[in-house]
Amino acid sequence: MGLRLLPPNSTQAIWITQHARDLELTTPTPKLGQAAKFNRPPNPSREGRSFLARRLGPLGPLAIFLAKAKFFISALLKLKFLFSFVAFFGLYWALYGATFGIGFAVLILIHEMGHYIDVKRRGLPADLPVFLPGFGAYVRWQALGVSLETRAAVALAGPLAGFLASLACAAVWWQTGSPLWAALARTSAVLNLLNLIPVPILDGGHAALALDKGERLTVLATCLILWLSLGESFYIFVAIGQATKPSSPEIFRPTRA
Repeated sequence: MGLRLLPPNSTQAIWITQHARDLELTTPTPKLGQAAKFNRPPNPSREGRSFLARRLGPLGPLAIFLAKAKFFISALLKLKFLFSFVAFFGLYWALYGATFGIGFAVLILIHEMGHYIDVKRRGLPADLPVFLPGFGAYVRWQALGVSLETRAAVALAGPLAGFLASLACAAVWWQTGSPLWAALARTSAVLNLLNLIPVPILDGGHAALALDKGERLTVLATCLILWLSLGESFYIFVAIGQATKPSSPEIFRPTRA
C-alpha cells in the first residue's frame, strides 16, 4: 500500500521494488498441496485426539500387555486340556498297557466332546475338557439362566456320544474279533450307562431335573425291560435311581409349549 503513494521513479520506490524481487527469489516455492496444508484451519477434533494421545500414551504398553495376556490365558487353557489328557492317558497306560490306555482315553474324550460341542452349538461359552486321572473328566460351561431342558440336553449329549463310540468299537470287534475292541466297547458302554444314574455329580442327575413323574416312570420301565432282555445288571442302578429320586417341585419343572 505504501508503494502506491510514492512516485514511480523515486529512490524509495525503486529500493522497495528491488527488495521485494530479492525476497521472491530467496523464498522457496511450496510443493503441490503444501499451501493448502499450511493454510488449513485448526481442527478441534484432531487437536483433541492429539491431546488424548499425549495423555494416554503411557497406557499403551498396558493395553499391549492385556492383549497378549488374553492370548496367553487362552493358550494356557488349551495346554491344561492337553496336559490333563496326557496324564489321564499315562495313568491307564501304566495300568492296562498303551493300546487300551489310549483307546480308553479317546473314548472318554469323545464323551466330553459331546458335551462341549452341544454347548458351543447353542452359542454358550465353554472350556475344553479337563481330565482328572483316576476320576474322570468334565467340561466347564456357563449354565446361568439356562432352562432345565437345555441343561438336560447338554448333559445327555455326552452319554449319547459315548454310546455311539461304543457302537463303533463293537462294530470293529464284530469285523476283527479282537478282544481289545470288545473290551473298549463294553467298558465305554458300562461307564456311559452308569453315568445316567440320577445323582448330582453325574450327567443323569442333571438330565433328571427336566423329567416329570411320568417321564421318570418311562425311563424306569425301559431300564427294567433292557435288564430282563440283555441280562445287564447295570440297568438296575439307573432304574433304582429313577424310582428313589423325589419329584422336582412344580416351580422347577420346565414349561412346554
